[in-house]
Amino acid sequence: MIKRYYLWIVGLALFTVLMSAIPLLRPSDAKTPPQQYPIMDKVADKVILKYQQSTCEQLWIQKSQKAPPTLEEQKAIAFLKSDPQMRAAFINKVAPPIANKMFECGMIP
Repeated sequence: MIKRYYLWIVGLALFTVLMSAIPLLRPSDAKTPPQQYPIMDKVADKVILKYQQSTCEQLWIQKSQKAPPTLEEQKAIAFLKSDPQMRAAFINKVAPPIANKMFECGMIP
């Protein structure tokens, strides 16, 4: 009778080890998927870097001057207006760091 339980215990232990090893055997999730909007990502990174490297005083001055957008900025805005999915991806990427910087500088309550 003990041998019958021994087989079940060994079987259960092997099943547990197998189930624990399955996540290790599947393809790695570390591979990043191909970028859907590589140019937009570069523009977003540039915008984020601009805000991260600017001081609060510089941002306040830029806000008060309200310069018209450059030709490059106008093209980027046109692309974002024409593609709602790209616009959403851009906003999702740039909004957190910009909002944090503006909050730190007292530009938003």
